[in-house]
Amino acid sequence: MRSRAAILYEYGRPWSVEEFELDPPKAGEVLVRLAATGLCHSDEHIRQGKLAAPPETLRALGLPAMSPTIGGHEGSGVVVDVGAGVAGFAPGDHVVTSFVAVCGQCRWCASGMEYLCDTGSGTLAPGMPTDGTFRHHTIDGRHLGHVSKIGAFAEHTVVAANSLVKIDPHFPLVPAALLACAVPTGYGSAARRAGVRGGDTVVVIGTGGIGTAAVQGARISGAARIVAVDVSDFKRSSAPQFGATHTAATAADAVELVRDLTRGVMADAVVVSPAMIGEADVGAALTLTRKGGTCVLTGLPAPATHSVAVALQDFILMNKTLCGTVFGSCNPKSDIALLATLYESGRLLLDEMITKRYRLDDINDAYADLTAGRLIRGVIDFGLA
Repeated sequence: MRSRAAILYEYGRPWSVEEFELDPPKAGEVLVRLAATGLCHSDEHIRQGKLAAPPETLRALGLPAMSPTIGGHEGSGVVVDVGAGVAGFAPGDHVVTSFVAVCGQCRWCASGMEYLCDTGSGTLAPGMPTDGTFRHHTIDGRHLGHVSKIGAFAEHTVVAANSLVKIDPHFPLVPAALLACAVPTGYGSAARRAGVRGGDTVVVIGTGGIGTAAVQGARISGAARIVAVDVSDFKRSSAPQFGATHTAATAADAVELVRDLTRGVMADAVVVSPAMIGEADVGAALTLTRKGGTCVLTGLPAPATHSVAVALQDFILMNKTLCGTVFGSCNPKSDIALLATLYESGRLLLDEMITKRYRLDDINDAYADLTAGRLIRGVIDFGLA
């Protein structure tokens, strides 16, 4: 069949919205008609080539600088067809994508850590995770990659069944897209990885989609004080709606504020979720972290960033914890349903996070708005005319 998608042909070039050829799903795969797709900053980093492996690494592996790729990984939609052997999904089911695939059988899944699934860790390799071949092709016959094995910047896509989570058919599909990445990643960074508890003081650095979800995770977990840090005036002014009690433009600006709020103790938890973590960000975040506190690195660094500046003596003697997280250390199969319940109860705000909805054809304008700091979360709404 033919469908339409936003395709990247060369790093630094705009997304090209055009028709492509899509094969039927094979064994273990599902054909999905997308309803909505969140505009994650990771896809902008991919477009700019910031997440690409160094050229010398690619040459050593005999790989091209890049291959044509359909972007997008934060999607929701409706199942159209299923391949052989697929259990648990049928045409008409409403689903959310998961960029962390869940096999349910590896050591990590069996230990309750689906976010570390061995299958999920391979979603950056070329081809379908089921057999290594391709379902997405350009009109002239070239194979197309699809980001995180999802390719959600498309009206239709074929994904492995273990990259989908079924949701209630009455759950609105546009806000459901945020449950695919931004919300579990941010919410879990605070509620799961940092273990925020009632009465805590929390600092969230970077309050786009993921950071705003982290603010909400801290609020829902009972944090008494939540400091939202962002250089964007719009994002700082939006943060109190989601639970922030205080704001600051930079981490340096937040130091005296947090010191005053905590009588010198500093923050119980710090979540670092800027568009991209730089070398100086970690040390600044640890300065905001109290003795025995936890600093969670949620944003991605550039692949070439191999070291960071940390005052080791302070870090060690103050018993601080510095940790990373993927998917907010949430389990897709259970936590997406939990987050849906929090939305339905009115405690988790999703509609309010969607600053603007766009047509697929307007994706480059949407990312211009994102990089200019005008969005909490933009969404491609495939229902827009």
